[in-house]
Amino acid sequence: MDIKYYKEVEPTTGIEGSVGVKVRWLIKESMGAKNFVMRHFEIEPQGHTPLHSHPWEHEMYVLSGQGLLTNAKGEKSLKSGDFIFIPGGEAHQFKNTGSETFTLLCMIPSKDKCHL
Repeated sequence: MDIKYYKEVEPTTGIEGSVGVKVRWLIKESMGAKNFVMRHFEIEPQGHTPLHSHPWEHEMYVLSGQGLLTNAKGEKSLKSGDFIFIPGGEAHQFKNTGSETFTLLCMIPSKDKCHL
């Protein structure tokens, strides 16, 4: 079992096509996670992830702030407490539309399950 405070995990930055995004890999394969991994996203005001897609699904939960999800159907406003299911293959992008950091939890299949 591993228990940590999220800020103990060093964030990664510089994701191609993103602006003002930090990602912390909270639960990962190296901890023994065989099915899913969990990431914590921080998107600064006016920041965004790239518009992208991949074969695996996402399960996401908005922790704080306000944002916008863009996909083929248009745009949807997001706030704390919202959850999102993104099927594999669906293009998506998250944008911060507020004045504070927009934070989300993101669960995806582990490398063994999504064939990264």
